[in-house]
Amino acid sequence: MLITLLILATTLALVLGAVWGLYGPFPAHVEGFMVALAGGALIVSVVAELLEPAARDAPLWIVLSGFAAGAGVFTLVDIWLDRHADGSSGKGLLAAVVLDGIPENLALGVVLVSSDAKGVLALAASIFLSNLPEAAGGAREMTGKGHSRLKVLGLWSLTAMVLSASALAGYALLSPAQITLIAVVQSFAAGAVVSSLATEVFPTAYREDHKATGFAVALGVALAFGLHQFGG
Repeated sequence: MLITLLILATTLALVLGAVWGLYGPFPAHVEGFMVALAGGALIVSVVAELLEPAARDAPLWIVLSGFAAGAGVFTLVDIWLDRHADGSSGKGLLAAVVLDGIPENLALGVVLVSSDAKGVLALAASIFLSNLPEAAGGAREMTGKGHSRLKVLGLWSLTAMVLSASALAGYALLSPAQITLIAVVQSFAAGAVVSSLATEVFPTAYREDHKATGFAVALGVALAFGLHQFGG
């Protein structure tokens, strides 16, 4: 029950962010700063909560192969989506957000199985921070393309449910005894998250708030590293 509540709380940031973007003030530079902050935090979580544990439990060639596979699969699907999905439609935007969010939430599910409370908290906080501005900016963009606020809010609520399911799947389908399989999934999710940071997160942050992007990323790294080290 506690695991389910944690996952729901993380993806609830998508709904809260959508409400923020639809009904509240949301300056572009605030979006850029928050996206960069979350991206910096995710860098630490990818290394500390995914790659390092995977390297302890599996040969390095397996970890690096899984990492490359995750990055490659994300890139190929992203290319396909750009070519075939209509970004102006609700369906196309939903597909883009789900593609970006699935690796993060799959990683969260795996960390729930394989890590301690400190690691779970670090990754969950990073994902929460990234979901808020992403949903706010996406919701604002969708209303600008003619979608009603009610439709947009419903679409982001659906997205939250899909991503919650991916996190629950990562948790439910694995057990602590499956050490090598967990390492493969960890490294695969790490590669996909890094690819999404490079192609989606940091370009968005720089476009919206290029003057403070570097500082925001560094601040996110520092906060996540401090949280990871706390009590360690």
